[in-house]
Amino acid sequence: MFFCVSPNPAIDKRLALTSLTRGQVNRARSVQGFPGGKSAHVAMVLQTLGGNPRWFGPCGGASGQELVTGLSALGIQVTGFPSTQPTRTNLEIVEEDDTVTEILEPGSTLCSKEWDAFESAYKELLSSATEKSVVIFSGSLPAGTPSDLYARLITVAHEFRCRTFVDTSGEALREAFRAQPSFVKPNCEEATQLLGTVVDSMRKATDAIGKLLELGARSAALSLGAEGLLFCASVNAPVLFAPAPALKPRSTVGCGDSALAGFAFGIASDFPPSDTLRLAAACAAANCLADSPGAARLGDIRDFQGRISVEVLASSL
Repeated sequence: MFFCVSPNPAIDKRLALTSLTRGQVNRARSVQGFPGGKSAHVAMVLQTLGGNPRWFGPCGGASGQELVTGLSALGIQVTGFPSTQPTRTNLEIVEEDDTVTEILEPGSTLCSKEWDAFESAYKELLSSATEKSVVIFSGSLPAGTPSDLYARLITVAHEFRCRTFVDTSGEALREAFRAQPSFVKPNCEEATQLLGTVVDSMRKATDAIGKLLELGARSAALSLGAEGLLFCASVNAPVLFAPAPALKPRSTVGCGDSALAGFAFGIASDFPPSDTLRLAAACAAANCLADSPGAARLGDIRDFQGRISVEVLASSL
């Protein structure tokens, strides 16, 4: 059972236009709306993989209802937490030459009473969890949210004997380590901010994986963007690397979320670490070819799984 927890969901609007010109009127050729926010993308890929995820997050206003309707239409179980503030809308502007510009609205700020009610609803949600359940926390926290929110939610999940996966940044990530999450997946920029050391080479990336485990994560991955993914399944386990396959992406939005879904599915399914990494890299690559973030096709995922190689960077940390 997979629970995808989203404190900061969104509706993604994709605008296609010939070119974006600053200071001028720009007319879009088409507009599409999709369920958005990192956790929604994770749930969508898990659904494609056969994971039967359950999504949980605050939903408010017409955009919140649009989000619930969109996820439900994909067959994803949705538990929406009523919010007095409307769910945010993010813009993805795609130009004819495939240049992508993202404009992200700030998340809706819940008051302290709403966050208390959110945590109570979350505990009620986990009452249906089993020993092998996985809780996935992904995305930034809205302004004004306590930075230790993820840490508190991780602690509760561990009380229900769930494994916990975290993909966030800044203070929210730093605080999350206090609760010893089962898995973390920053990118190089996020790791640099967290560790205070620039991660700009494969050696430094390998060192960064070790430091993530020292901070309290039980396993860790590191996204190198177009270069690929690193993964270490546990302390003293080998550091594995999967280079990203060569392709021309339609958009890279949601690739990290797709990789997170692959890691969660592989680990929950007790795949060997190399197969888990291969699946995560395949999900990220397939997302590059998808019609929208999180809409990776199963056929593309399987195709990339057969083409992606995995190598050992370090036998142990």
